[in-house]
Amino acid sequence: MLILGLVVAAVLGPLYVWWQNDNPTVKRYGIGSAVAVIGAAATPFAMGRCAFNEGTSGVDHLLAYSLMAGGAWLALMIMQALFDRSDGKKSDSAAMTGEIRTGGFRLGWWVPWMLLSPTLIILIWFLYLPAVQTFTLSTKLTKLGAPKSVDVCFGNFTELLITDPWKLVAYPLLAIAAVYGARFWLGRSERGTWNRKGAEVASMFAMLSIFVAMYAMFSPGGGGQVAYRPVYLNTVIITVGIVAFGMIGGLAVAYLAFRKIRGGSLYRTFLIWPYAISPAVAGVLFFMIFDPTAGIFTHTMDVVFGIDVPNYRESAVLAQSSIILASGWKILGYNILFYLAGLQTVSTDQIEAAVIDGASSWQRFVKIVLPALSPITFFLLVTNLTYAFFEVYATIDFMTKGAPAGKTSVAIYEIIRIGVNNGDLGRGAAQSVLLFAAVIAVTVWQFQTSGKRVSYGGS
Repeated sequence: MLILGLVVAAVLGPLYVWWQNDNPTVKRYGIGSAVAVIGAAATPFAMGRCAFNEGTSGVDHLLAYSLMAGGAWLALMIMQALFDRSDGKKSDSAAMTGEIRTGGFRLGWWVPWMLLSPTLIILIWFLYLPAVQTFTLSTKLTKLGAPKSVDVCFGNFTELLITDPWKLVAYPLLAIAAVYGARFWLGRSERGTWNRKGAEVASMFAMLSIFVAMYAMFSPGGGGQVAYRPVYLNTVIITVGIVAFGMIGGLAVAYLAFRKIRGGSLYRTFLIWPYAISPAVAGVLFFMIFDPTAGIFTHTMDVVFGIDVPNYRESAVLAQSSIILASGWKILGYNILFYLAGLQTVSTDQIEAAVIDGASSWQRFVKIVLPALSPITFFLLVTNLTYAFFEVYATIDFMTKGAPAGKTSVAIYEIIRIGVNNGDLGRGAAQSVLLFAAVIAVTVWQFQTSGKRVSYGGS
């Protein structure tokens, strides 16, 4: 099985060279094949070829092949960068590799690296090295305080996925095919036609099919598998809710607060201050507001309106809504701050011209303000997603502790619950690696989709 993966890498290496170069030579084809094989072989040999040992499942093989493909792709990218440099091709990011001239002085290529070395050392020691150690830990069965650990290869990962390797391959491939099919339809349709509207609807459903495919790939539990499918669903619901509430609410409040009013500076400061508190404090505040026995909201609704508010910790919808409300309120000030800064860059000349042309307030907002704010919106989309993925643990822990029946237990909460509270370091590390890969994938997807629609001033 390992040989099969290396043979495929040896074949795909020259194809990558042919795709990236105009007139590649036979020598470069050979280098590409060798580099792809070396990159693909790095991971399985570093792990002792455990995924291909006797008794391993097809899911183990699939995960090993995925890592081999990633290693080969990374090695080929480095090789192509060296090819481009030898051909005299330089990208904007490669400017630091050349000689720097400042006035009458010439600085060699090593000067920027020397100046960056303190930062690089800190990053390597406190970020990259722990990341490698986390991946190593994810391949072991180890308990907190246990004297020994057992190598389980991809066992901590396979228990989170369905057991059928063919379905694991088919689900994402079908979703990708749907996305590219919708994109092809969108490119062949004309604006303003029903065909175009159908293509746009198909594109929306194709994007949703990616989340459905991911949902189907995770295990529902039973048969020795971990029920990770509900955790994934909770993570998607709460993350989307936090990002939508935080960004839409932040833009709406910032748009209202941007108007010239007496004491506007003080008013805007009060709007921004919630971001200064921690997620734990936000959890405590909203716990005190919505607590069913002594909460301010519950008491007010009962005394003033005569409404008996149900216990939010006993309802999945209310519990998830409370987490979204608390976390969205916490990030609201951050979004308001950036949108207030962005609104100052909107061209007043364009707005005045639109007023003269008879455009309504909503038309001016949609056609002028929103496109001008697209760079800030894209930045906030990435940062809000990161916040929703990683910074909600304390809020959930104070408000619901994952209740009811795990309906508010998201990925980061499960990682800390299993890895720290239960002391199962191997399984916790595996889930953290999975979450890290998901965040990277979502970020890349955002750059490939939303990033292309961002308008930067006069560019």
